[in-house]
Amino acid sequence: MAPILGKCVEMEAESLRLSKLMALRGMCSRREADRYIEQGWVLVDGVRVMALGTKVRPDVEVVLDAPAQAAQADLVTILLHKPIGIVSSQPEPGYEPAIALISDKTRYRCDLSPRTFEAAHLRGLAVAGRLDIDSEGLLVLTQDGRIARQLIGEHSGVEKEYLVRVQGPLDEAGLRLLNHGLSLDGKPLRPAQVTWQNRDELKFILKQGKKRQIRRMCELVGLKVLRLKRVRVGNIRLGDLPYGQWRYLGAEEAF
Repeated sequence: MAPILGKCVEMEAESLRLSKLMALRGMCSRREADRYIEQGWVLVDGVRVMALGTKVRPDVEVVLDAPAQAAQADLVTILLHKPIGIVSSQPEPGYEPAIALISDKTRYRCDLSPRTFEAAHLRGLAVAGRLDIDSEGLLVLTQDGRIARQLIGEHSGVEKEYLVRVQGPLDEAGLRLLNHGLSLDGKPLRPAQVTWQNRDELKFILKQGKKRQIRRMCELVGLKVLRLKRVRVGNIRLGDLPYGQWRYLGAEEAF
């Protein structure tokens, strides 16, 4: 489809799908963008767009109409203190997925959010940054594509903080390698911040999340992980959220 603001060959070469542009700008996920476009809730340079696949220039003004803004306000993000033995997302035989823990009975009694729990809050709820089955701590589940992209998008720079109890000797050279110099799956890892918390516990601050990354990093320097707990994602801390319970991300909170 031709760009909505002109049909010259040069503009066509520079154009991209409206849904992709909206996702790149952090307005919503591409799936959400397609839904808003179909509903007629997206305006481009003041023109309402309803055709999926519409292409536009990268510099156009894109505005979400009031119904789309209201739909976004209804999306929930849930913070769970994931227990050990629970899988983050994909169910495995004999194990419960984290979403199975979300119910009115397991909601943190000190949750300050005015929201009333509804079954609809589980619909489309996706994990934004997994924790492996042997780990515990702060797990984020969200319906909001903007938050998912912020936390696990390709260029995400959001910090994740972990407390890791380890066994084995670690000299200064090994500590330096944990901070920067290790590779996994044939690719160098981004720099990390790794410091001693106490004599048998390390604090890791990462800006990426490869599968079992911390455990594999520790193996490379001769350490065995005894316990791994995520205590912070961006500006949001686990705090006093009880083991196995959850709360809503507040309207005033941001990662």
